[in-house]
Amino acid sequence: MMLFNCGLMGWLLHSTYHHSSFSHPGAAMCSYFVHLYKNCDAEYPFPALHLRDYELERARKLVQRNEKKDESEEENIMPKDGIMLISTSREMEGKYMDYLSEIIESRIFPIGTLVQDPVASGEGSMKIMQWLDNKNELSTVFVSFGSEYFLTKEEREEIAYGLELSQLNFIWVIRFPKGENQNLEEALPQGFLERVGDRGMVVEGWAPQAKILTHSSIGGFVSHCGWNSISESIEFGVPIIAIPMQLDQPMNAKLLIEIGVALGDVRNDNGALHREEIARVMKDVTSGESSKQLRSKVRNLGKNLKSKSVEDMDAAVEELKQLVKKSKIKNGSF
Repeated sequence: MMLFNCGLMGWLLHSTYHHSSFSHPGAAMCSYFVHLYKNCDAEYPFPALHLRDYELERARKLVQRNEKKDESEEENIMPKDGIMLISTSREMEGKYMDYLSEIIESRIFPIGTLVQDPVASGEGSMKIMQWLDNKNELSTVFVSFGSEYFLTKEEREEIAYGLELSQLNFIWVIRFPKGENQNLEEALPQGFLERVGDRGMVVEGWAPQAKILTHSSIGGFVSHCGWNSISESIEFGVPIIAIPMQLDQPMNAKLLIEIGVALGDVRNDNGALHREEIARVMKDVTSGESSKQLRSKVRNLGKNLKSKSVEDMDAAVEELKQLVKKSKIKNGSF
């Protein structure tokens, strides 16, 4: 039923192009940026998403770049008298969905978080999974900052020293820009790989994220808080160490902290990472006083999202069917 609906939804979206819009990022981020675009002098109504000065400056620059887009594209972002489909759920973002619906004057339907099957993503990962099999339950953190952000030298150093100070096991996926040939050992602090020994595995380029997150040894996910990554982490019941980098990520991180599935705050007021804080938050998430509560909340949320996803998708498909029907009647082709 789920696969059928996904395919049908694609056809329906194409058929109702002028009446619907799809947003892959979450409602919190969408509502924040639309608010900033339309009401730049008014305070955003949800203080949990309050951005620091350096984060707000980056957000304003992003909005200013979007102001250069033509009107037809803006209509697709804010489809009046239509509907917007968002890859989210009411359990995560109910109040943000309601506010976004209010300011874009459109109905909003969640369609779940669209997480891939971890088995399908696990090809070529035998060495990694064997390494994880030798680690104790919940003793390891998975570290990845997505495929679109490349850490600076300073960021790599702070994260490396944070991992070293934490004394936790870890798998760290490091990526470099295309065409940039860097020696992995030289890209990390001198002697880092030798000091951490078998406690850490550093993987260059790619690792099967979904499959790693389902492993019993994983106790936390050090994440940039991209929407795909946090959706997978919640789906598989893994609490998050939030280290957002750009775009929607600061809002996503604050949302996760608000709903109780993540900890963060590892930067100073200028946005610089601090190794000691990184180590502290990693230990708090995996074995600190708040770890049990975090893990319980993220697992419960993941179960709720799974149980609601088919229901949400069915409701959205039914609504799109009605839009197609109305459109055909209006155009005299029904």
